[in-house]
Formats: sequence, structure tokens, C-alpha cells
Amino acid sequence: MKACICAAVAAASLVISAHPAASEILAMLNYETKPDDQLRSLKLSGDTPRREAIAIVNVDPESPGFGSTLAEIPIDPATVAHHIFYDRSMTKAYVAALAQPVLQVLDMTQNPYRLRTIDAPGCTMGEDVIFDEANETWYLTCMASGNVIVGSVATDEVTGVIDLPGTNPHGLAVHSGIDRILVTSTITPDLQKPAETVSVVRASTLELLGEIKMSDAPSPSGVAPVEILFAPGTETPTAIVTNMFGHSLWALVWDPATEEFSPQQVFDFQTVGAGVPLEIYFNDAGDRMFVTTAVPGHLHIFDVSQDVLAPTLLHSVPAAGGAHHVGFTKDFSLGFVQNSLLNLPDMSDGSVTVVDLEAGTVLASMDALKEAGYNPNSLVLLPEWNAFAGH
Repeated sequence: MKACICAAVAAASLVISAHPAASEILAMLNYETKPDDQLRSLKLSGDTPRREAIAIVNVDPESPGFGSTLAEIPIDPATVAHHIFYDRSMTKAYVAALAQPVLQVLDMTQNPYRLRTIDAPGCTMGEDVIFDEANETWYLTCMASGNVIVGSVATDEVTGVIDLPGTNPHGLAVHSGIDRILVTSTITPDLQKPAETVSVVRASTLELLGEIKMSDAPSPSGVAPVEILFAPGTETPTAIVTNMFGHSLWALVWDPATEEFSPQQVFDFQTVGAGVPLEIYFNDAGDRMFVTTAVPGHLHIFDVSQDVLAPTLLHSVPAAGGAHHVGFTKDFSLGFVQNSLLNLPDMSDGSVTVVDLEAGTVLASMDALKEAGYNPNSLVLLPEWNAFAGH
């Protein structure tokens, strides 16, 4: 496999040098070596040591350099880097780690980019890094240790811990206006026991206030709420939740009189032949919602201009197995779907699907990492091109 990779990198270098950057959109993807069975299916050798890195890749389908790698940042393969998250200024990128109690940080104002490590003691299996609206505080969810590590964006020092015993924290949303943090409890680290609740925390004190069940079915429902995001521009604070194994979207609607959230289902993906919903995004206008489903792999585009609680499905765009994170251009004309979820069978294609968001059509597939024997674990565009999409 090493010879294939070297050839691919050499070819990419030739493409870049032959075609100056007249047209390019650059994405940052952290990737790891595919499992042996996937390597064999690609007719690649499985005897090469496992590798992790962050790649800067040209994902512009109209560019002569489409799919070429411009730079790479090696990662210690013992880290098992998971997802990349920008702070709200997009001057820093945080990389969560599944196998070590650390956060890694890239200073996006310094090129070449270099990783710096932040210790996150007491965090096992780091998942999401979320920032408050003022960009003062970050929250790192820790799925295997039942807690959330809290830190300062300015100094990257740990400032607190939210203890959520008996839960498996994954997704997090913060709304400072109502002094609340919501944290999904998803699944046990062995992926055998899916959970069903969202924890409610007082943001100012980090005090656990209670839990909300995300299903009408008898417990244990096993719906596995995974990601959560407050919908922008709603008069009443409303959080949208993806139930990974419930194959549905749910909402948590704030009641200012009782200061509590009420849950309700707003969409069932099984009605359109899709399952395992993962990520949620909104455009800047707040009239479009985007949701990925991993099986068989789609990006769903909803009209939520009338009511986020009654989304209208406009397009279910076919991507590939494991459709997961999406990078959006600032004008929301293009979406780049990263197709891989934890190297799981039938959910780790390894490609990136380029989508015309207005037409709801596939423009291209970027297969360079896949063909070299790697699975990308997350994707963001570089700050020059990247839209936050509600995050």
C-alpha cells in the first residue's frame, strides 16, 4: 500500500505544480488507515502500520487539482483523532481524541499549521467540542467517562467539569439566553447499549437539572440521541436532536413559564428509506436545515422557513455509506459530505460527495483518500471558505 500512497502523493504534487490555484476550495480532513477487510476489498495490502494525519485537500470539483493533497500534518496513531471543530473566530481548530484524554489544537493563523496538545484529565473517549455564543468557553463531551470537560477559549485551560453519571455524553448545545446546556447520551463505548436521554444542565453553575427521554417507546428504547443543535432565529428556543438508532429527528422546545423543555418527534427518516441520522446544520438565513444519514448514506435538505417543527423535505441527496460531517461554502452553494463513521461495516466508504445544495444533486465524488486506503473521520473547509452552518 505504501507504494500506492507515494505514487498518489507524487501525482498530486505534479497536478498542483502544473495548475496554479486559479480555482480551489480547500478542506481539512483527519483520516486513518482503513481496517484490513476494507483494504483487501480495495486490493491493497493490510500489512502497513496504521496511520493518522490531517490532510489539506482541494475539493473544488471544477479545479484541475480536484482531489489533490496540498499538505499533511501527522498525528500520533495512538491518539485515534475523531472530529475537528473551529472556535467561533475560526482562528483555532480543536481535534477530539477517542483513545487519549487530550485535545489537540491548530493555530489557524500560523502557516504551516502545527498541532498543540491540551491535557483533558478525566476525559475518556472525547467526542464533540462545542463553543458558547460569546466564544469564551469550550465544552468537550466524553462518551466513556460520563462527563463534559469545560475550558477557556482564550487560554485553553480546563476550568470545570460537568458530571453526568450513568450517561454517555456525545452531542452538546448551549443557549446562554436561557442559561441551559443540553447533552445527549448516545451509546456505551462498546456500541452495545444505546441510550435514550438528553441531560439538562444549568450553564452558569454546571449543575445537572434532569434528563429528558427522547422516545415515546417503552424503556430501554435504544434510540441513541447523538447530535443536538439549537435552531437559529426561533422565537422560542428549540433544539433539534438526531436519534441515531431511532432513525428520527426530535425537538426540545423551551417553555419560559415552567423553564423546562418538551420533547416531540418532527421527522421519521424511515419514511424515505434512510437510517442512522447523525449531523445537523442550518444555513445563515435559518430557512434550510441539513441532516446526514449514514445508511445507506444521504444528505437531506429541508425547508424550515415556516416552522422548524414541521420541516419540509426538499431533497434526499445520495452520498455514500457513513455520510457524516459536511463542510459548507460561505454562500451555501456547495456541501462536501464526508462518508465514514468509525470504520463501521457499510458505514465507512471513505469518499467525499460534492453536492449542489440548491439543485439537490451530486456534482462529484472525491475518492483520493479512499483509493489510498484511508477513511476520513471528519471534514471542515479552511476558514476562507467555511460556513459555520449553525455550529
